[in-house]
Amino acid sequence: MTVAAPVDIGTGLEAPAAPQRRRAGLLRRSFGHSGLVLGGTMLVAIIAIALAAPLLAPHDPYNQDLAHRLIPPVWQAKGGWDHALGTDKLGRDYLSRLIFGARISLLIGTLTVLISGTIGTVIGVCAGYFGGRVDAVLSYIVTTRLALPVVLVALASAALVGSSLQGVIVVLGLLLWDRFAVVTRSATQQIARTDYVAAARAIGCSTLRILISEILPNILNALIVVATLEMAHAILLEAALSFLGLGVQPPLPSWGLMISEGKQYMFFSPWVIGIPAAALVALVLAINLVGDGLRDVTAPENRG
Repeated sequence: MTVAAPVDIGTGLEAPAAPQRRRAGLLRRSFGHSGLVLGGTMLVAIIAIALAAPLLAPHDPYNQDLAHRLIPPVWQAKGGWDHALGTDKLGRDYLSRLIFGARISLLIGTLTVLISGTIGTVIGVCAGYFGGRVDAVLSYIVTTRLALPVVLVALASAALVGSSLQGVIVVLGLLLWDRFAVVTRSATQQIARTDYVAAARAIGCSTLRILISEILPNILNALIVVATLEMAHAILLEAALSFLGLGVQPPLPSWGLMISEGKQYMFFSPWVIGIPAAALVALVLAINLVGDGLRDVTAPENRG
């Protein structure tokens, strides 16, 4: 009788165990990071409110009723639940405009990051990988951009392009790519000297394949962190432009525009500024907490 050779069943399980342990460790660090949990919860809640805005808004955010203008919120003496957060100077429901305003802020932040992230990543990866004259030329472009004050350039560009939602997105997207370029250039320079990139060159992989399959996946964590920070930056810049009259135009319910429209009533009805300002602070705080938390949990010294 022939006895079958013993089969080492442990050998086939060791390979996938390492990625599973890394994912489990990442989840454990993420849920153990209080800032990331708090910021993530706030951000998910704001995104859910923005997506469900037509279902949650009690009134049409564009419907004007001058007979009910500047009604105070429910916690004040003359307030009521029909307009829980009151109305603005044109009688539009403040809660409805606040809910729909989350869509404007998230849309501007997301599209701005997509545009600026694409531009900055391409510049940074090319500068870090090719080096030499390519790095010198692209670094000069980045330095020139860093020498320009963002707010002043955004104001001038918005005035030239025109005040609109699309104009604000394009202007901010073409201005906020410098941090992406700086971070990806530094990360690419480190990765380009690693053994697995040298091995990819040795077996004849094309430059485009190396950049896509070897470089970009290894700088993804840094890109995510930068994207969260730049998203918050873009939302604040949009609010500033809208406050100055060069951003989103009426009747769109932008939080910055709501603050601008309520500034003349701030001494008599301070809630017309306080409510959208609090929403803006909450959104920017949530995004910054998520960015800081992702940076902490994905740092190399915390991956053990």
